[in-house]
Amino acid sequence: MKTKYTMANTYTQIHIQAIWAVQNRDCLIGKAWKEELHKYITGIVQNKGHKMLKINSVEDHVHMFFGMRPIEALSDIMKIVKQESTNWINEKGVLRAKFSWQAGFGGFSYAKSQVPQVIRYVENQEEHHKTKTFIEEYVEFLDAFEVEYDKRYIFKPVL
Repeated sequence: MKTKYTMANTYTQIHIQAIWAVQNRDCLIGKAWKEELHKYITGIVQNKGHKMLKINSVEDHVHMFFGMRPIEALSDIMKIVKQESTNWINEKGVLRAKFSWQAGFGGFSYAKSQVPQVIRYVENQEEHHKTKTFIEEYVEFLDAFEVEYDKRYIFKPVL
């Protein structure tokens, strides 16, 4: 039986790591509720027909690694994830102020052979950020993947 997520004779293997930050890179993602946030985002992704491989966050940003089906654009997936998770955070009332994500995101693709390595990387975010800032990590991704970027639009340091 075919599902609504398949197209005849379409076979893909697309693995994406998406990275995005809290507005102004404020440290707002709380340890007390981040696992619930991860489950909520996982539900969004899976309800859209994609497969969550690993999600993790630290106080100011999220890493989401998922198997993407070619049924919608990555920018559309991210728009929905960010909108719906923003609404969820604000409705839960876990913060005193209104929550929002920074505009934009990074999206990086991987081969199947790289999946275990990327899963470990996402799992170990807390370790990585003991020695490296989010900006340092993000620029390393852009450079490693040879993504052209304008430094004016890279997330500015929190003042």
